[in-house]
Amino acid sequence: MLTPERQEKILQMLQEQRNVTIPEFVQATNASISTIRRDLIELENQRLLQRVHGGASIASSLSYEMSYTEKQTQNETGKQKIAAYAASLVGENDCIFLDAGTTTYQMIPYLAGRNVTVVTNGLTHLDALYGKDITVYVTGGLVKDKTRTLIGRGAMTALAQYRFDKCFLGANGVHPDNGYTTPDPEEAAIKRLALQRSDETYVIADRSKLDQTTFAHIADLSEAKLIVDNASMKQETAYKKLTSIKVVDS
Repeated sequence: MLTPERQEKILQMLQEQRNVTIPEFVQATNASISTIRRDLIELENQRLLQRVHGGASIASSLSYEMSYTEKQTQNETGKQKIAAYAASLVGENDCIFLDAGTTTYQMIPYLAGRNVTVVTNGLTHLDALYGKDITVYVTGGLVKDKTRTLIGRGAMTALAQYRFDKCFLGANGVHPDNGYTTPDPEEAAIKRLALQRSDETYVIADRSKLDQTTFAHIADLSEAKLIVDNASMKQETAYKKLTSIKVVDS
């Protein structure tokens, strides 16, 4: 088993069990104890787990996710500025994907009057899109109540039917080494598939997400353009080396 595959297996086991012993990792990966220990050190340095005596546990900050209502109240001004700029990138007759999230939701008023088609997995988006007379398709799937998101096999199957001119994704973490991340692997899978089905991909994230990492990897920074508010000059310079970045002042 190659190192990336083995480390992905380690993280998957932690997501499922939260606490896993070194012997359990050894049995699951067919690797030596010394190899597993090196993996755990490397993953802890990336803040993807926490080593404990005899094994590892998932850091609570990596898997914790705020509810949709909690997210709505954070940095509203910055999200609106990001959303206005992101919406300006949408052209006439574009077919776009808006994933579930409070910043993508803020794009909807700026799409009013445009001849665009929107596909979304966000239940909160539906009334707002319909109210702006925008053509909208919704994926099926399992309803994740905490974030009002459609996930799972049904959502993946529906999403695979479409091609997009552009997609706009949220992320809980944006990090130079760990890329774009989110706490839920099933949400990460939806975002990753939308990226793959799109000609252009934008991650829209307020400044609090910069230099943060959560559990599930969505994509490397190079795979999407980043739109963020009020990044520092140091951050902007660092991220420019890895992705196209637009900093919107709020």
